[in-house]
Amino acid sequence: MIIKIYNYYLSPDKDLAKKLRRILGFTPRRLNLFKLAFYHKSMKNSKEIIEHYNNERLEYLGDAILSTIVAEYLFKKYPNQDEGFLTKMRSKIVKRKSLNALAEKMGLDLVLSTYSQGKLSKAMMGNALEALIGAIYLESGYRYTKKYVISKILRQYIDIHELETVDDNFKSLLLEYCQKHGHNIDFRLINKYKHEKRDRFKVAIVLNGDEVAYGDDFNKKSAEQAASRMALTDLQV
Repeated sequence: MIIKIYNYYLSPDKDLAKKLRRILGFTPRRLNLFKLAFYHKSMKNSKEIIEHYNNERLEYLGDAILSTIVAEYLFKKYPNQDEGFLTKMRSKIVKRKSLNALAEKMGLDLVLSTYSQGKLSKAMMGNALEALIGAIYLESGYRYTKKYVISKILRQYIDIHELETVDDNFKSLLLEYCQKHGHNIDFRLINKYKHEKRDRFKVAIVLNGDEVAYGDDFNKKSAEQAASRMALTDLQV
């Protein structure tokens, strides 16, 4: 308790502690750990001399924990649904686009902007959310993290019943369409380049030997989704 009071009122990072309290509902003890959760590898910071000072390791940990919590939550919520349904529902919740939107709703951009000297991207938001979950786990353990994710994220920001009827996995829809109609399809990476100090990918969809659509994004999966959406539109599916 004393450490939390110090972090909130006296710490050099007390402004961060106050922002985190508004977002999380509590003041972290290990403030430096939570601070690290908001350092994307593309950001300039005063600790550049420290190699790998970014949130990638926390993001890796948070991604695994979040996936486990969501899987268990869905398993208990839908006792009569099969593995395919549960897998799709989990994917809808933990996919990059959903996490980016969740992070924005939670107000993580208010913290990210403190440490970023460049333009914030939506991908940074989702990365920070996963890293934040990793930080909560390291500070408070799995049981508390599970309770937090379910009560403060899943139930507060996600309409799970609306999600049941939504299918925006454009790549999956396109693959099903091509299989049904006997089309040969391939996803081809045609360019990888740097944009705002980050990797960016351009993907082409090759349908029966012809490039019919393109997608461009900060990760390959998102680029494939963008290209698939364009292809589905052109095919009037």
